[in-house]
Amino acid sequence: MQGSLYLIPVTLGDTPIARVLPSFNREIIVSLQHFIVENERTARRFLKKTEPSIDINSLIFYPLNKHTSPEEISSYLNPIESGFSVGLLSEAGCPAIADPGSDIVAIAQKKNIRTVPLVGPSSILLSLMASGFNGQSFAFHGYLPIEASQRLKAIKRLEQRIYTENQTQLFIETPYRNHKLIEELIKNCQPSTKLCIAANITCEDEWIKTFPVKQWSHQKFDLSKTPTIFLLYK
Repeated sequence: MQGSLYLIPVTLGDTPIARVLPSFNREIIVSLQHFIVENERTARRFLKKTEPSIDINSLIFYPLNKHTSPEEISSYLNPIESGFSVGLLSEAGCPAIADPGSDIVAIAQKKNIRTVPLVGPSSILLSLMASGFNGQSFAFHGYLPIEASQRLKAIKRLEQRIYTENQTQLFIETPYRNHKLIEELIKNCQPSTKLCIAANITCEDEWIKTFPVKQWSHQKFDLSKTPTIFLLYK
């Protein structure tokens, strides 16, 4: 009998497991011996946090990162064809959402492997829920370009879409560049355009605020080392 590929969400930051993950996820996790992970160290920590009695050293981990070849990625599903289910873990949040795990899922679908998404936190959806912006039509763009001119074009393009398509625009930044991005949004967006900044979602110091761009220059905050997601809308 063929196994399944379980897409296992991970907490966003140091959030208590019980706060964001159902007990069913734990039941699945303890039943697995094979895990596809971005980072073995953080994956081990998460699994041990989920169930302290897990024998971590008995588990088999398959690394999935920018250095993993397509041949390796495909071979990670071999245990499933032998009857063993496999868990796919992201670094944070939901696997395959703004995450390299989508490559694994695509192969599993092509091979007609049962793919099971488990319930868990997504910063994209949670920030959208709390923003007050359009939840019917939205787009997530990942990281904006680093090069200044291309970055400015991207900001202008996204702002135009909120007015022409009535669509919420979401994007992220490397934490140490959060403040630089906020400065650029304040400088280049229309004063009336609304900006929502959502930081440390689901954590004890969660911080989610929505203001017109012109008001953000008067707000006090420190997001220099904080996982943050940005949303624009009219």
